Amino acid sequence: MRPLLALLLLLLALPAAAQELKIAAWNIEWLTTKPAGHPDLPQGRPTRTPEDFARLRAHAERLAADVVAIQEVDGPLAAARVFDATRYDFHFPAETDTQRAGFAWRRGLNVTRNPDVSALDLVPTARRSLRRGADITVRAGEGPPIRLLSIHLDGGCAQGSVRRPDSRDCQNLGRQAEILRDWIAERRREGIAFVILGDFNRRIGRGDEFLAVLEEAAPLVNPADGLRNTCDAGSGRVRPFIDHILLGGPARSWLVRDSFRVMLYAERDPALRERLSDHCPISLRLDPR
Repeated sequence: MRPLLALLLLLLALPAAAQELKIAAWNIEWLTTKPAGHPDLPQGRPTRTPEDFARLRAHAERLAADVVAIQEVDGPLAAARVFDATRYDFHFPAETDTQRAGFAWRRGLNVTRNPDVSALDLVPTARRSLRRGADITVRAGEGPPIRLLSIHLDGGCAQGSVRRPDSRDCQNLGRQAEILRDWIAERRREGIAFVILGDFNRRIGRGDEFLAVLEEAAPLVNPADGLRNTCDAGSGRVRPFIDHILLGGPARSWLVRDSFRVMLYAERDPALRERLSDHCPISLRLDPR
């Protein structure tokens, strides 16, 4: 018994090994606790029922990610309607917008909340401003740290030049790309692994000008490059990805091969789908070395 007890004590004293991480991005489309008709909500926005929240929670449980970058979420109370608050913790930028980009992560992870990337909100005084970036550092066990940035960028410039003089949306996206480039440059100087993920409102393919601006600071890996977005495959439509997970620094070599996934909804009723989200969660797995 004594040798066995000594072995158990030795095992308990050993540092926790690096753990594989499942990381996801999910725009949950106007997830809020505000009632129908609230002035902060768009007119005609369908009101979610308790059954709708139950369906979203079931999807979150099926997603089973360690860290989820969430968008269009009205803070921790709304997030807790979808993610079990006894198992997940939350972080959101210090702003009052109904649509915020934030994080939900599995309790037990070592997470540091970093200052907001507030510069991404180019019009902070607008009634519906652009959104800040939510910035956290995550460490699983004794593995190396990884910096994660959840974003929801300006819409209206899904493709083409981000410097078009006839498009304010494209000019805004170009300015946001430069802000992200500077954030990436800081991470490269630190030598830390990093991921930018969320709703880019942008189709990012090879040679894309937006992506080129980001890669002025450091090379990136886009695991969805060349893949089809099957979120609406049941309706016969195939849309390009506008949600992305971009890997930088050491994280580029941590990607578990063929782990990128689009999680589809089982619901096919258009009215029901409209009350869930017009985005499907995307995810991948990282194996820190």
